[in-house]
Amino acid sequence: MSGFLFSDEVLESPTNKMAETYWDILVVDDEEDIHQVTKLVLSGFKFENKALRFHHAYSAQEAKAILDTEQNISVGLIDVVMESNHAGLDLVRYIRDDLANFDIRLVLRTGQPGEAPEESVIRDYDINDYKNKTELTAVKLKTLLYSALRAHRDIQTIEKHKMGLERIIDASSNFLKCSNIQDFASTILSHVSAVMGLSDSEIYCAAAVNHQANEPTKFKLLAASGAGVEPSNVTLPENVQNLFIETHNKKASLKTRNEYIGYFPSREGSETMIYVSKDSELHSMDFQLLEFFANNIALAYDNLKLRETIKDSQKELSYILGEAVEKRSKETGSHVKRVAHYSMLLAQLYGLSHYQAEIIKLASPLHDIGKISIPDQILNKPGKLTDEEWIIMQTHAQQGFEILKNSTNEILQCGALIAHQHHEKWDGSGYPRGLKGEQINIVGRITALADVFDALGSERCYKPAWPLDKVIDLLNTQSGKQFEPKLVDLFLKNLEQFIEIRDRYPD
Repeated sequence: MSGFLFSDEVLESPTNKMAETYWDILVVDDEEDIHQVTKLVLSGFKFENKALRFHHAYSAQEAKAILDTEQNISVGLIDVVMESNHAGLDLVRYIRDDLANFDIRLVLRTGQPGEAPEESVIRDYDINDYKNKTELTAVKLKTLLYSALRAHRDIQTIEKHKMGLERIIDASSNFLKCSNIQDFASTILSHVSAVMGLSDSEIYCAAAVNHQANEPTKFKLLAASGAGVEPSNVTLPENVQNLFIETHNKKASLKTRNEYIGYFPSREGSETMIYVSKDSELHSMDFQLLEFFANNIALAYDNLKLRETIKDSQKELSYILGEAVEKRSKETGSHVKRVAHYSMLLAQLYGLSHYQAEIIKLASPLHDIGKISIPDQILNKPGKLTDEEWIIMQTHAQQGFEILKNSTNEILQCGALIAHQHHEKWDGSGYPRGLKGEQINIVGRITALADVFDALGSERCYKPAWPLDKVIDLLNTQSGKQFEPKLVDLFLKNLEQFIEIRDRYPD
């Protein structure tokens, strides 16, 4: 049969020199001659500097076994009639329907066109071409393969773009979850390689920010491969530093054969720069994906900085309000800072999320905001309060709740709960509502313990500071009465961390 498969055109001599990467070609035919002649005609064939690698199957069943293990077949040259008159057609259905492989380009070849009429086969089967073996000269076979490989390449490019964009969307959603610049920096490192579909070891990455009006050497390094969180600029290779400086000066992205330096200015005057290098050549698709990804990094960084500014403003406002109340009652302003940090640490030890712990930290300084309604002669009385004065003093919990309760701000809502419940007790003997156990919101239970620990250990107008061992004795005594036992256990087991906070913010 091979005598009429190909004309007497001059064939290229075979070569053993193979490229590092290949186009995988599956030849499915029950005649050994077809395999040999196909391989001979296509020896030395290259497309985009990649040679061919052949996989041979002599039946549809053998082809299925190959396709089950080989995931990168680009083109299948399939005989129609093999172990049955429609074995090739059944194989096409298997590839498209069972394997759901729509990337491989399928070309049916037949020496018996009457068994499978061309029009009905092209209409009813998802193939890319249908050829009679008698018309396939060497040149036509090569032409067919060029066309099929181009189509496969384009499909792969579209799929890579799709996957890259999906990874960018996934990475961008992770940026939105970052609560601070440190989280943001590590997220950049973990996603650049994923966006490009490479392992971390195949690329070097660095991201930096600056202000457009600054000196080019004043950039701040956010992250660099293997360098940890906010590494020093001097840890960067000199060539990377120089490229950041050049990018800043040119105010434009730069590209080399295997390097990309993206430049993204913001309307507020800041600029984000990202450097990516790869041992091998970066292709146009790599540049496009990096451009999209780096632009998202710039937008996410601007949004994160804005969120941090707002959060810092909220924290400062909480401290200012809390300190104003403490100063009015002639107590130290460091009390609210210590209570804030104690509360955050307790929340983390209790198992609350980092976000919840941050909210408690920002809201707890407002625990005594209701004291602004208490008269000075009661608030600053050096001696013991009378029963009537104590009743008035107790109203500060309700008053604090009334001040904050109508806010829609999450921090102030939490502050309202804390102000209202930080004098409730685990056994139900507290005020203003006599709540018991888990009826008291966890934010109130946490702040209650943090507040008492600090108040007892600090000097007040009505008492001297207690020694630490006396404070610990009280906490043990009040476990299960005033305080939730689990919180007391966590506090005492991690006492050194709380002492460190106390010493960090002295009176």
